[in-house]
Amino acid sequence: MLYLGGVILFILGVAASIGLHEMGHLIPGKLYNVKITQYFIGFGRTIWSRQRGETEYGLKAVPLGGYVKLVGMLPPGPEAAPGTVPSRPTGMFSQLISDARAAEYEHVGPHDHGRLFYQLPWWKKVVIMGSGVATNIVLALALYSVVFMGYGVQSPTLTIGVVNKCVLAVRAAEAPTECPKGAPASPAAKAGLEVGDTVTTLNGVRMENYDQFREAIRANGTGPVTIGIVRGGRPMVVGPISTVVNNVPSDSDPTQTVRAGFLGVEPDTARQQQGFGFVLSTMKDSTRHVLSTLGHMPQRVYHVARAALGLETRDPNGPMSIVGAGRISGEVVQNQAVPLGARLMSLVLLLAGLNLFLGLVNLVPLPPFDGGGIATTLVDAIRRGWARVRRRPDPGALDSAKLLPVTYVGAALILVISVVLIYADIVAPVKLS
Repeated sequence: MLYLGGVILFILGVAASIGLHEMGHLIPGKLYNVKITQYFIGFGRTIWSRQRGETEYGLKAVPLGGYVKLVGMLPPGPEAAPGTVPSRPTGMFSQLISDARAAEYEHVGPHDHGRLFYQLPWWKKVVIMGSGVATNIVLALALYSVVFMGYGVQSPTLTIGVVNKCVLAVRAAEAPTECPKGAPASPAAKAGLEVGDTVTTLNGVRMENYDQFREAIRANGTGPVTIGIVRGGRPMVVGPISTVVNNVPSDSDPTQTVRAGFLGVEPDTARQQQGFGFVLSTMKDSTRHVLSTLGHMPQRVYHVARAALGLETRDPNGPMSIVGAGRISGEVVQNQAVPLGARLMSLVLLLAGLNLFLGLVNLVPLPPFDGGGIATTLVDAIRRGWARVRRRPDPGALDSAKLLPVTYVGAALILVISVVLIYADIVAPVKLS
């Protein structure tokens, strides 16, 4: 039941994210008086809908997307009067474009002119198309803030969790825990530091957090240190004692080591609320990861396909479909070894990452993504503005209908990638354990 509950919560979160994305298009479209005939979450068969004014609102069976029908997204043909479509297809693509125009203007009456999307100023078009992207990014920011600033994350504290008995021979990607024969005692063990001691000062300088303490020890080399601690509620001073130089994990790459000062303690952890800077830093790192994934998507999908065929092991950091993300959500909520609050926050983080991905992928400047429409609108605005600067005749609106073949090819590629990922998530799923 917990597993099923996690999956259902994730699906509801995805549906809400999609709905808010489409609401980002709907609201400015209504404000700019564009005729909007449909607002739907999902694709496929309609399972519920209601007519409100000129707009039909509803849900469809497959919650893998959504759409808002803004009438007039395709401009009339170059030789057509407003609201009419010339019928002169001469080939497959021409027929496709002609049919799309005919469907676009099928329900447009004379009273609708002036309310069609293509007739808006360029900046209003950008606002309508970009607001869906902005909604997802703002939602991701809000969800990250709820987790990191509201609930907090497990972070190292100034309370000692482990005292190493000896100077451990640390190597890259290794973390030995047992003392080899003949290894010298660690400075912490010599000084008598104990698990549960809370560090307050180092050489008279007050320590505010574990990162500050760790960096001070590393910078100390083989110098002497005097450590102020609180043990059992009583303040104490330990030392002076000299630290030693040893291999320690690198801050920039934990799989590598650097030579630095070594004391021989490891911190305890506790849930701590973070500041807004931590949220922004996390979003920056996540954005970098998403952009890297998008840039290497063909290669990554290829390896996922090989994993689905049993030719290689599935990369846990590779792309997955909504099916895989739903399975992960179920496993997260099902894991009763973790407190319920932490499980729910993990689910919120998953939805935050999903919204960030949706926002960034929709910025790709190719149809059928929102970024494709934004790019086309900006090119058209620059083209017409340049004509005005040169005092040339207005070249007219850029015919975005000619990009429909690109749109269909893009949609087909998205469908193929989705099928591959869904199949892989069924036969070779990513698992938490």
